[in-house]
Amino acid sequence: MRLIITEKDNAARRIAEILSEGGASANRRNGVNVYRWGDTRVVGLSGHVVGVDFPEEYNDWRDVEPVELIDADVTKEPTQENIVTTLQQLAREADEATIATDYDREGELIGKEAYELIREETDVPVDRVRFSSITEREVRDAFANPDDIDFDLAAAGEARQIIDLVWGAALTRFLSLSARQLGDDFISVGRVQSPTLKLIVDREREIQAFDPEDYWEIFADLQKNGSGFEAQYFYDDDGKEAERVWVEDDADDAYADLTSVDAATVTSVRRRTRTDSPPTPFNTTAFISAASSLGYSAQQAMSIAEELYTTGYITYPRTDNTVYPEDLEEDALLDEFVGAGHFGEDAEALLEQEDITATEGDEETTDHPPIHPTGEIPPKVDLSDDEWEIYELVVRRFFATVAEAATWEHLRVVADAGGRSLKANGKRLVEPGYHDVYPYSSASENHVPDVEEGEELAISEVRMEAKQTQPPRRYGQSRLIQTMEDKGLGTKSTRHNSIEKLYDRGYIEGDPPRPTTLAMAVVEAAEEFADHVVSDEMTAQLEADMTAIANGEATLDDVADESREMLKRVFEELRDSREEIGEHLQESLKADKTLGPCPKCGEDMLVRRSRQGSYFVGCDGFPECRNTLPLPSTGEPQVLEEHCEEHDMHHVKMLAGRDTFVHGCPRCEAEKADESEDEVIGPCPECGDEHDGELAIKHLRSGSRLVGCTRYPDCDYSLPLPRNGDISVTEAFCEEHDLPELVIDADSDDPWELGCPICNYEEYQARTAVEDLEDLSGIGSATAEKLGDAGVDSLAALREADPDIVATEVQGVSATQVREWQDELEA
Repeated sequence: MRLIITEKDNAARRIAEILSEGGASANRRNGVNVYRWGDTRVVGLSGHVVGVDFPEEYNDWRDVEPVELIDADVTKEPTQENIVTTLQQLAREADEATIATDYDREGELIGKEAYELIREETDVPVDRVRFSSITEREVRDAFANPDDIDFDLAAAGEARQIIDLVWGAALTRFLSLSARQLGDDFISVGRVQSPTLKLIVDREREIQAFDPEDYWEIFADLQKNGSGFEAQYFYDDDGKEAERVWVEDDADDAYADLTSVDAATVTSVRRRTRTDSPPTPFNTTAFISAASSLGYSAQQAMSIAEELYTTGYITYPRTDNTVYPEDLEEDALLDEFVGAGHFGEDAEALLEQEDITATEGDEETTDHPPIHPTGEIPPKVDLSDDEWEIYELVVRRFFATVAEAATWEHLRVVADAGGRSLKANGKRLVEPGYHDVYPYSSASENHVPDVEEGEELAISEVRMEAKQTQPPRRYGQSRLIQTMEDKGLGTKSTRHNSIEKLYDRGYIEGDPPRPTTLAMAVVEAAEEFADHVVSDEMTAQLEADMTAIANGEATLDDVADESREMLKRVFEELRDSREEIGEHLQESLKADKTLGPCPKCGEDMLVRRSRQGSYFVGCDGFPECRNTLPLPSTGEPQVLEEHCEEHDMHHVKMLAGRDTFVHGCPRCEAEKADESEDEVIGPCPECGDEHDGELAIKHLRSGSRLVGCTRYPDCDYSLPLPRNGDISVTEAFCEEHDLPELVIDADSDDPWELGCPICNYEEYQARTAVEDLEDLSGIGSATAEKLGDAGVDSLAALREADPDIVATEVQGVSATQVREWQDELEA
């Protein structure tokens, strides 16, 4: 029997389909799909199925000093035992095995891990196949020309695993123990993660320290034969043209001169033609940047691209290359799109060019080509909207790289008005070139009419605008990845994951990402007491060392030992500062949770968490002061900058995925509830007949509202109401429940006719009932199928699933999404 091992299940299914010519069947073994035809079996892993860790005796954080982890042994243990068991069972039955994992450093390591699991059972021949797209041609060519595992490349990936484990675990434990932050609230530190976080924090410091300067700009509307265009005032500043006027009196003088005349005389007209070259082929960083302009995060873009790669529609999306390989026949690939409804006309037009020559970037590597379509074109209905949008982006980028350059005609007009200079720059697209096939690149024109020197133009309006200089912008995710690449932080395969970890750890929020108070505190502590923790030079050096391993110029042991020596020097810096670091972090963590003064004792009121996991506001003077305020039961609280002047208390936002909302000032909400009176609307269906219980509209101190029984807590019957909007009790009645119909006026022209609260809630329950996976937000048939292939084929399986494992097994699904689905099930 021949055994083929792929990196993930969907790749196994695709390769089995190609090699069997559609004749493969699938059966489950230990909950794992095995594809079979004839004497061949194909099984997909889920990325790494074994992981590196420390021996069990190092697991107790309180009994093991963090510095001890530096020289601790590192062991390998199965992380997904059912897949390991299935692989080894199949290996015992095999006469030969082929590793068909992704062709990069991580894929080579995963392949080596599979090789070692096979070697534990048998010594059958094991070869390696490599491909850059899972298309019929490439897969068949790869299997016709197998190679050997590149153990140097795998060792580079293994070195990364070991170094990241040792650095991350040792420093995470040190900072967490110092700050007394254990359990789910530990303080995470990572070799790439922390220098990346410093980039974000440094930019935030620049923004906070920025001191804006006032300046003025002046514009005039000029007219020729009824055609208007805008010109801007400028002056000579040591031989340079300057538009910003930094002294208000000077701006006033220029404005006065321009408004004193009603015409401007053209003094200069300059025309020129500029060639606008097409973009270069997509590497990973350029692809992420382009996808970002469409609204996709780096993680989303890569997840979708990986799915398109696995299904055979695009080439491998993790690449530094910006030069197409010599054997890529651009015209033949274009020909595949002729007749394809959405792309056919553009492909035909490109084929009509006299010469089809692709652009080239600066980076040329031999592992993978730039990202481009394979020529296997999916029907649009087979892809989700997001998948189609990313697929079209990749196709059109390829089209652009083989298209002709665009040509722009530029017209610069300078005029004199009242002794002051005005200028206007127009541009017109003469030959659209690649813009015809690539709508993502700006092709906006600016109309300036054709004028001649000496011509007089009427001035219809003059405007002076007061402005201020702006702080530097926060890094968008694509710009952050580019900066990481420039500084040697991480690799094309790991950078987007590093950013996602910063979000998951609560270090950054929003998009573009901004650092939380915790992030600022961790970076400040590292800078003061152990600068190497956030040093990009140190991380870049280790990245270079791992590349040396891949090239056979260094060994895994040498690089791992070097990294341990670096870490020992870091701990020498940290050793005498543990208490200071702990105090600094604790103060910052407290500041991140502080709302304002306690009205009873003056101590700080803080966001706290009960033993049951719910959040509330409690006094820092506890146990002497037991003053508390409730918070909503939905979501995780975030302290906002917005401030209640009446109570000197910050507002709170409740982070709850799609249901996130601003709670506001907790004292205001509590006082509103205390001052409100219950409004009885009818009998309680639970206890009205027996105990005369009544339903009333109630305002809770947590800010929530509900219809509940007046006999609470003896009767806890209740129905939820919307958090916002005025509630009106109408004269219309529900005959079934003997209750009035309610209307919610949320400051809109279309009030919500909620109706009978019992009927409304029953309809809501029926509408939102979760009976299978596709009832959950964001799970369609395609995602449900992918989850099922990973063993998550029911609501019960989803409840028990490990989000991180599911994210590694299912492309296009993040751990955060899985947690949101699990929360939705528990709601």
